Amino acid sequence: MNHATQDCIAVINAGSSSIKFSVHRLPDLALAFKGKIENLYRGATRFSAQDAGGATVGEEAWPDALDHHAGMAFLIDFAGRALDGYRVRAVGHRIVHGGVHYSGPQRLDEVVLEQLEQLVPLAPLHLPHNLAPVRALMALAPGLPQVGCFDTAFHTAQPALAQAFALPPEITGLGIRRYGFHGLSYEYIAATLPGHDPALAGARVVAAHLGNGASMCAMRGGRSVASTMGFTAVDGLPMGTRCGALDPGVVIYLIEELGMKVASVQRLMYQESGLLGVSGLSSDMRTLEASTDPRAQLAIDLLVYRIGRELGSLAASLGGLDALVFSGGIGENSTRLRAAVCRDAAWLGVELDPGLNAAPPAGVARISTAASRTAVWLVPANEEHMIARHTLDLLEQA
Repeated sequence: MNHATQDCIAVINAGSSSIKFSVHRLPDLALAFKGKIENLYRGATRFSAQDAGGATVGEEAWPDALDHHAGMAFLIDFAGRALDGYRVRAVGHRIVHGGVHYSGPQRLDEVVLEQLEQLVPLAPLHLPHNLAPVRALMALAPGLPQVGCFDTAFHTAQPALAQAFALPPEITGLGIRRYGFHGLSYEYIAATLPGHDPALAGARVVAAHLGNGASMCAMRGGRSVASTMGFTAVDGLPMGTRCGALDPGVVIYLIEELGMKVASVQRLMYQESGLLGVSGLSSDMRTLEASTDPRAQLAIDLLVYRIGRELGSLAASLGGLDALVFSGGIGENSTRLRAAVCRDAAWLGVELDPGLNAAPPAGVARISTAASRTAVWLVPANEEHMIARHTLDLLEQA
């Protein structure tokens, strides 16, 4: 491909077994390419990339598993070929946890990485994989600026009471508090909604980011007020494989009475619970919705129930509710779940339009009836755009 020389920002969103990436043109951050490497460490690693129109611009498969370093090395090589005429000015990374020190985007260097390494026990399934591509790029492209964008940052504006645990200060003083996550997704929702309905700029909004990881956030005037996730990303709603809110006494019982090791309890809560654990079948909502097994329906019903409970709590934190927003893979694609949640939220003035819910317009869309006292919106998740925006802003400040 031949392009006029143009600067761009690259975005990396690395998980435990995948690396998602996107490339955004400057100055408007329009999408140029996006893609992902899947099945890292697991064998049969696959790569695919598409341009802004959805046309495939690259595919690759390996019989043996790649790790994050090898995956990043391939991406750099691919970028050198596919981005002919483009110049990558900086790379932005999604980093799940910023602790108490990072309430905004941060230029990444060895000092910052060492501080972030100390937070790994708070996000053991995410943070090591978020940081692996950063270190790989430092080795492979040492002069390239890298920026960390934190999922916890958006929630640092919450009132102190919303972040507090009822524990002695010698404990909370160690940084043990409610952090909240999925902040980049909620920040995008807060920035996007007023462009579609200016009345929502100062509104009381509850957003539900529902995917393999799931949480909800109460926002007033575009700022986080309360969230369902707390000290770690295992709290709150049931998720694909995470249990969500759990009485701490259960953990003590598992260790003291059942003799489970801490590592086994962690694996249970993070990898063997949630939709997978309840159904015994799958962590994928599509599989559960297609199943006739009563356990699959139980898993769905439990998620809907917990969303309804948390919605009431978050509405209380706002003193009322003006809009409910669905986002994330399940929130955007499960017509049945949206319908069930909205049915149970009728007491909050929610009235879903069945036609719009079944076939919503592309992009950001209102799917409630015109008479609904509480508006219901669908906002496709776009954390990558927020990361690109933050990275550009930091680059321009340098």
